Amino acid sequence: MTRRLLVCCALSLSAAVQLGCRADAPEPVTTTSENTEVRGRGEGKDQWWDALPRAAWAEFERVPQSQEWFEVYEIRPGVLAIYEPGQFEEVISYLILGSERALLFDTGLGIGDMHRLVGELTDLEVSVLSSHTHYDHVGGNHAFDRIFGTDLEYARVNAGGRSHAEVAEFVGPGWIWKPTPDGFSPESYRSLPFTVTDRVVDGQSIDLGGVELEVLLTPGHAPDALCLFDRQRRLLFTGDTFYPATLYAHLPGSTFADYERTAARLAGLAAEVDVVLPAHNEPTLPGSELLALGAAFESLRGGNVPFVLTDGDREYEFGRFSILVSDPPPWEADGSARAPGST
Repeated sequence: MTRRLLVCCALSLSAAVQLGCRADAPEPVTTTSENTEVRGRGEGKDQWWDALPRAAWAEFERVPQSQEWFEVYEIRPGVLAIYEPGQFEEVISYLILGSERALLFDTGLGIGDMHRLVGELTDLEVSVLSSHTHYDHVGGNHAFDRIFGTDLEYARVNAGGRSHAEVAEFVGPGWIWKPTPDGFSPESYRSLPFTVTDRVVDGQSIDLGGVELEVLLTPGHAPDALCLFDRQRRLLFTGDTFYPATLYAHLPGSTFADYERTAARLAGLAAEVDVVLPAHNEPTLPGSELLALGAAFESLRGGNVPFVLTDGDREYEFGRFSILVSDPPPWEADGSARAPGST
């Protein structure tokens, strides 16, 4: 699995577009994982947790709570980021508070007690909506009574849970550096099943009392991926659809064409978004980064973009994020364009 690394140098939209359109783009770099930059879990100086704590969190007030596994920060009034920096994924879930009820956008890994945590943070009735149903976003779903979700076969299958064999790797050596809670056992870790009680569709509004959240279905990374748009406060919660690191468009269930359309859709919202709140690593990005996302996906299909091979897949760098696709990439299979990076 490729590490969701933060890339230090920023790339402007114009530079990203230029890179995608240059006829004299450099040859693709096709080094193997043995002699290219270390992007995965490593030993010694390459340990991923050496990047912690991430500086981006320092600007936000930390909220007290009782579990060492979690860190909670107030990102905006009524918006709490629940961060799990002790595990490789560095998952961020969000508790969004209205005047009448609250919504928990993702429930994390299931290592800490998310239900107890949320009870310490609010007295409001809390519902859950998952940005998608990968294991690291639904770990605490089973503990909640009201769960929103899509009516897709992919989501229904994943709601049935995952066995220990399916998720054991993610709590194994190199994945966790922080002490886990009392009672947690890596040997019995699994993703527990949960029941979706309320179906959501694209464009649906969820009213929390003074806070309206619009559901945007954004497939690509996963078939059931979705974002939440708070138009009034100009906030976009993006889950794994966009964050400042490697975007996975190569996983089972990922679809490049869907991701491309999603990227264009989100780029079209950039003028209405001040802050993007992603699900990994750090809690905020400027809304203008959505333009770079759209430009990056557009450039892959239409131009010469260099890449590196990362664990046998193609990784395209775009400054603060990269895009990982299979090798050969989907557009070669469908014949829609010449291969980016080719000469």
